[in-house]
Amino acid sequence: MSVEEELKSRSKSKCELCQSSENLSVFEVAPSDGSAEQSVYICATCKEQIENPDKIDEVHFNCLNDSMWSEVPAVVVMSYRLLKLLGREDLVDSIYMEDDVRAWADAGIKSSNSVVVKDSNGTILNAGDSVVIIKDLEVKGAGFTAKRGTTVRNISIPQDVEGHIEGRVNGTKIYLKTEFLKKA
Repeated sequence: MSVEEELKSRSKSKCELCQSSENLSVFEVAPSDGSAEQSVYICATCKEQIENPDKIDEVHFNCLNDSMWSEVPAVVVMSYRLLKLLGREDLVDSIYMEDDVRAWADAGIKSSNSVVVKDSNGTILNAGDSVVIIKDLEVKGAGFTAKRGTTVRNISIPQDVEGHIEGRVNGTKIYLKTEFLKKA
C-alpha cells in the first residue's frame, strides 16, 4: 500500500487539519523519513499556508482546536507548529505530547529560527523557554505593569523585532525587551 493510500484510509479522505475533502495530498512533516507515520494528508489551502507562513490565515486554522487532539503524532506535530506560528501559546500549552514527539515538533521550529536572542545575562533564549522579568515594566496600551519576578512561560521569538521576545503576561500577549529578562 502506498503512503497516499495509507493516509487516505487513516484520514477517511479528509484533510487531517481542517476536515476538507477537496484537493488532498500528502505532506511530509519535516524532519521526515517519508513514511505515512511522519506525513499528514492535507488540503491545498492548508498546504499553501504552511508553505507560505507570511500569508497564514488565522481564521482558517481555528480548526486546530480539534486537530491538536488527534491520536496521530504527525497531525499533533503540525498543529503544534502552526499554533506556535500563530502565537496561540494558550492552546500550545494544552497539547500533550510524548517527549520524542515534542522533540520532533520542536526540531521543525528551531531549524527555521535564525534569530539568536539572549537574556540580560547573555544566556541564549529559545522558543518555549520560560523567563523572569527583572524590573517592573509599564505595558503601554494595556493599562498594567508587568511586575518584577513574574515568570513568562513558553515564550516565542519574533523574527521581525530584534532584541525582544513575545509572551503572555496577565493573559495579554506582549513583546518584552530581553535586557529586562533572565532565563528561568
